[in-house]
Amino acid sequence: MTYFYLFLAIICEVCGTMLLSSSGNFTKPIPTITLSIAYFLAFYFLTFAMKTLPIAIVYATWSGLGIFLISLFSYFIYGQILKWQSILGLLLIVSGVIIVNIYSNQNIH
Repeated sequence: MTYFYLFLAIICEVCGTMLLSSSGNFTKPIPTITLSIAYFLAFYFLTFAMKTLPIAIVYATWSGLGIFLISLFSYFIYGQILKWQSILGLLLIVSGVIIVNIYSNQNIH
């Protein structure tokens, strides 16, 4: 269940970030309210993940997958193009997140 909460936190954070450009520097009420709720939920769900996982693992996973998903959605939603070097870097980030999670110590004392 811990990773489910972490996944929800990542999805909410990505949604909030994707709405930043739509908010018009916080001048448009609906996108601003929606992104604020998304960020609140992201931090809320993140607290559940941190109950059992080390903060280093949680934050590495959150930031790494968040960067990857935001880059991916930026391509499909906003048509932003990435150079192959950036794509390679994103794949290395995802690889790093996978390695960190595979070899993380799940026992917290």
